[in-house]
Amino acid sequence: AVVSTQSTWKAVVSTQSTWASQFLQTTSHRVVPPATLPLNNPHRRRSIPKSQMAIRSKVSKSKAAKKVTHKFVIDCASPVNDKILDLAAFEKFLHDRIKVNGKAGNLGDSVTVSRDKSKLTITANIEFSKRYLKYLTKKFLKKNQLRDWLRVVATNKTSYELRYYSIDQSNEEEEDDE
Repeated sequence: AVVSTQSTWKAVVSTQSTWASQFLQTTSHRVVPPATLPLNNPHRRRSIPKSQMAIRSKVSKSKAAKKVTHKFVIDCASPVNDKILDLAAFEKFLHDRIKVNGKAGNLGDSVTVSRDKSKLTITANIEFSKRYLKYLTKKFLKKNQLRDWLRVVATNKTSYELRYYSIDQSNEEEEDDE
């Protein structure tokens, strides 16, 4: 009895929308009345209440209205004073390697790299990661074979500092005596 009702039901539904016919192909063991078909369909689109729609549009407008500005500082005082690090070369390296929209060297107005005395200042008007600056700084140190003597340390939320590795002098003196 179930098979005959299924076949007649399939004939009726074949003239209706495609989702109903797909639904009937997946449910071969029972026949579902037409009134409950849309409610039982797990893939049907659920409507969003207008109150939530208004909240979503307000949130998206406020995100678009905010202008993001990040300012990061890399302090290179000790290596520059010891004339180990060339700050102009480091600035050029960052200018050439920083990627904006997937392209290196394409800074435009969104990212600026500037130096004053022994500090580099990177100002970005787009989303920009402090960690990305640390990565590029380490890459520059490795390229110039300074990575064994210098390390990149975060001094606060928006700045890094290049420091020498601290070597305990008392341990070296003891090893020399032996």
